[in-house]
Amino acid sequence: MSRCYLDHITVTAPTLAAGVAWVERTLGAAMRPGGEHPRMGTHNALLELGEKLYLEVIAVNPEAAKPDRPRWFDLDAPDPARPVRLAAWIARSENIRVTAAASPVPLGEIGSMSRGSLEWLITVPRDGRPPMDGILPALIQWPEGVHPADTLPASGCRLVRLEGFHAEADKARGVLQAIGFEGEYSVTAPAAGGRAGLLAHIQTPGGVRRLDFPG
Repeated sequence: MSRCYLDHITVTAPTLAAGVAWVERTLGAAMRPGGEHPRMGTHNALLELGEKLYLEVIAVNPEAAKPDRPRWFDLDAPDPARPVRLAAWIARSENIRVTAAASPVPLGEIGSMSRGSLEWLITVPRDGRPPMDGILPALIQWPEGVHPADTLPASGCRLVRLEGFHAEADKARGVLQAIGFEGEYSVTAPAAGGRAGLLAHIQTPGGVRRLDFPG
């Protein structure tokens, strides 16, 4: 069985500036410029969270051409109630095709992506929406010996725990087991009246802070 591991968490926002401001205000740490994703018409900023682990803020790039397909992370149809939020997470695999084939729930089509000189493989659903409201991961495979977090300066922040909440928590846990996920991630049903979503607990110089979705 192929194994996969938590690679990064993704905050979506109506603009990159809005997402960066929210993360920096919440965590008290400065984000670093990322780059542009020509195939998706998006751009991002990054924050190191540990060895081979980082946080990404991603938004539509207003200066890029609109892609001929839905953008990833549901950026074409944002949730108006949660304009800036922790929307998705990405699991790293050494063999993305084997890992994707093991999932009983489709995680998306495998395609190549790029940002500057960096290229990788990633799963993206045809409609651009993260699987099971972002509770299940996108899969990613970096070139051997390459990882974006290796080039990021230390932020003083560390991911302590990632939680997912979904009415079909048992189904999500079954998928994670099937794809061989190993890491600190738990999925449970939301409280009565709650909705699906992600919650990250992050250790910062100012204490443990939470990233979920602002009200």
